[in-house]
Amino acid sequence: MKIADREDGVKSGAVSDDAAKLREANKRIRLLEQEAEVMRRAVAYLSRDINPKK
Repeated sequence: MKIADREDGVKSGAVSDDAAKLREANKRIRLLEQEAEVMRRAVAYLSRDINPKK
């Protein structure tokens, strides 16, 4: 804990709580990015030309 934090009365528990929230948010972001990639690939697959003109 930094000296300024101790002087201001900031507790280390608050910092660890913020760190946990940040980890969860980053985990959610990674999951959403993966889901977006799956959707992009699905759109590309489904929009391909099934019956090509000869």
